[in-house]
Amino acid sequence: MGTSVFYIVAALSIFFSLMVIFSKNPVHSVLYLIVTFFTFTVHYILLNAQFLAVVNFIVYMGAIMVLFLFVLMLLNLNKDNEPLKSPLVKVVGIIAGCCLVVTLVGSLKATAVSNPLLLKNSGLGLIQNLGRELFGPFMLPFELSSILLLTAMVGAVLLTKKEKV
Repeated sequence: MGTSVFYIVAALSIFFSLMVIFSKNPVHSVLYLIVTFFTFTVHYILLNAQFLAVVNFIVYMGAIMVLFLFVLMLLNLNKDNEPLKSPLVKVVGIIAGCCLVVTLVGSLKATAVSNPLLLKNSGLGLIQNLGRELFGPFMLPFELSSILLLTAMVGAVLLTKKEKV
């Protein structure tokens, strides 16, 4: 049951990632990328990494990809205002694509099917264990990083604040 779900989700991941590349409409590409990230979230759940699944879902699908979608919609990309690409750019793109295909074929030939990895600790990716580690031996670095992020946020607010004239 688990391996068949993995293969189905892996096939969907590959399909939607190819749709991101081959879609002519940039808005459709972003929507396909959101679906691709959702399939990655399913992969994390299958790997018993619930924290990574939630972070992937919230950060990538909820924030970054929606931001991409809004930016693309605000840019209002039309065929009329798209500059014509020179033949040199097209040739370089074809060469880069061929290099990518050669790299993918070489990496697929180098891979071998192995037995599934059996974990000694079945609760390895659980949020409870991550919290125990973060608030245990790594308490000081965790708190220092939160102070650093708070300082960056205050600095960003101060930089964008306009002076009253």
